[in-house]
Amino acid sequence: MSNSTTLISAVASLAASAMLIRSITNDFIPLEILDFFYSKIYYLSRQFSSQLTIIIEEFQGVSRNQVYEAAEVYLGTKATLSALRVKASKSEDDKKLAFSVDRDEDISDDYEGVQVKWKLSCEILEPYGSRHSNDRNANFKSEVRSYELSFHKKHKEKIFNSYLPYVLERAKDIKQENMEVKLHTIEYDCYWNGNSVKFSHPMTFKTLAIDAELKREVVSDLDKFVKGKEFYKRTGKAWKRGYLLYGPPGTGKSSLIAAMANYLNYDIYDLDLTIVTNNNDLKNLLLGMSNRSILVFEDIDCSIKLQNREEEEEEEQKKGDNNKESKGS
Repeated sequence: MSNSTTLISAVASLAASAMLIRSITNDFIPLEILDFFYSKIYYLSRQFSSQLTIIIEEFQGVSRNQVYEAAEVYLGTKATLSALRVKASKSEDDKKLAFSVDRDEDISDDYEGVQVKWKLSCEILEPYGSRHSNDRNANFKSEVRSYELSFHKKHKEKIFNSYLPYVLERAKDIKQENMEVKLHTIEYDCYWNGNSVKFSHPMTFKTLAIDAELKREVVSDLDKFVKGKEFYKRTGKAWKRGYLLYGPPGTGKSSLIAAMANYLNYDIYDLDLTIVTNNNDLKNLLLGMSNRSILVFEDIDCSIKLQNREEEEEEEQKKGDNNKESKGS
């Protein structure tokens, strides 16, 4: 008991001494000198620190910073794992809840063995003229937000060249995965209808009546296509994939398309070729589609006139034989 009392007394004495020294320092040393002294200490501590911090502000001029938006989406998937406070939200176009980091929360992340730490910083700014009671905006306060990304200096190149591009790309995928699938149709003058409807077809690969081996092949092919963006880019090919479905009505062609859309979470664009009158209209429609979508040509055999090559060759041969006979006669 006496040892505990002695320890508490010693701590109290040290605290009192520190307060006394600080009071004497503030009373006898000018504020300018103290600021200069503290700034030098801060500068030296930064020089010898092994940590590097990247500041990602919410706005870049008048436009929103895309890196900030990507970090907000990406960290939403990490916030529920390590943060003590998270924010939840959901819009009409989202399939599920979206989470985001709350202010002053630290989020840890691991990228290929490199440990990084994120923090959302918020600064409240008083608007000009808010002190006047007659000002209608007196109670309005603006908030400046930014993310701080901290890591060891030795990983600088990897963070700049690999991690940040990864966050940008991953954020796009997360947004796509959380969006409701939409069905787009042509409105008039060969433009997509701006009021797309929610695609609520319940068919999935789990409920689709299809041969098990064929289903595995289709799903595997879709997975390779989604993950093969870099391969298409490296080989100079357009990142697209085509399927030809044929069979009598009621054999599951539309159900397979619905299962593919729900599996990939891609929007569906339903194109009736009989409405398209020329090549220019077709190009405009293709350019008007969003990324990560499925373009469906319904009843393509009935929409355009298809000719059999063998029949064409036979007709050409008959014409040639007739010409020879006429010349001989």
